[in-house]
Amino acid sequence: MNNCCPSKQQKKTDWLLLISTSIVAISFVSYWFQSASTSKFFIISATTVEMLDAMWIGMALGVFIVGWLGRLPREIILATIGEGHTVNGLIRATFAGLLFDLCNHGILMVGMKLYERGASLGQVMAFIIASPWNSFTLTFILFGLIGWQLTLLFILLSLVVAWISGYIFDRLEQKGTLPKNPNSQSFDEDFKIMPALKQLLKQADYSPNATFSMFINGLKDSQMIFRWVMVGIVLIAMIRAFVPPESFSQWYGATTSGLLLTLLAATIIEVCSEGSTPIAADLITRANAPGNAFTFLMAGASTDYTEVMVLKDTTKSWKIALFLPLITVPQILLIGWLININ
Repeated sequence: MNNCCPSKQQKKTDWLLLISTSIVAISFVSYWFQSASTSKFFIISATTVEMLDAMWIGMALGVFIVGWLGRLPREIILATIGEGHTVNGLIRATFAGLLFDLCNHGILMVGMKLYERGASLGQVMAFIIASPWNSFTLTFILFGLIGWQLTLLFILLSLVVAWISGYIFDRLEQKGTLPKNPNSQSFDEDFKIMPALKQLLKQADYSPNATFSMFINGLKDSQMIFRWVMVGIVLIAMIRAFVPPESFSQWYGATTSGLLLTLLAATIIEVCSEGSTPIAADLITRANAPGNAFTFLMAGASTDYTEVMVLKDTTKSWKIALFLPLITVPQILLIGWLININ
């Protein structure tokens, strides 16, 4: 059947995206017509500008990469990240996540495209868990804020959490506890990546029209992620405007209760990795709680409703989406507690 006409489902207006984007746009524009003040509306506007300023580069790069991945043959993608449900495949996916210099929502776009291209559930999870704050830019920022030793320790521990979580997801997928990826296909061990890439690059269309078309396709494929990002910006703006900051900062010491409150705060206020990094540094320098800082950086992405909802939309499974915090949060809390007591 030639599906040349949009279906009724495709024509359906995404009201959540439309309303949240409208609120963000109005708040952004109104910021430039206000004087600095402590009014609720100015705080909402200023927060909107701050969040968009922190996220737009990562989001734009994410759109380009999603569009680019959509043009790559599935065989090249699978050969690059390795065979699913294997140790080698998980290691490749984990380090691929580490090397992508994008914010957590940009990484989420790419991760969901990997799922659609046939990566195993464990590989997708390892990819998105390893990435959120581990970009080159934020790594150098953390070097200056908390020192290179603690930064490298955080990176190493985040890779451990990503690999263990990916391994657990793969085993659960294989046992049938979690739904299998319907896009998966058999792995061709004889497939050669470099010759295929050279041929693809030789035949690729580099014209401005082709580049623009790739961006538009990436934008369309990223629509559901933008929906939840816009909602997230609205929520964080409301929280900052109506909840006193002392409620999030005064009880975050290196104690069990402080660790749990940090987890709660990360769950509520996480929007992007760029925004979480300065707060994590404050937890070290002011609260003297490095374990809380690690928890804030990692749990923000693991419990972020944007990631949970996008996982649910992409995999069509609430179970998979809710297993993300179920599997990662205990590991993160344990590591955070061990860092604090040492």
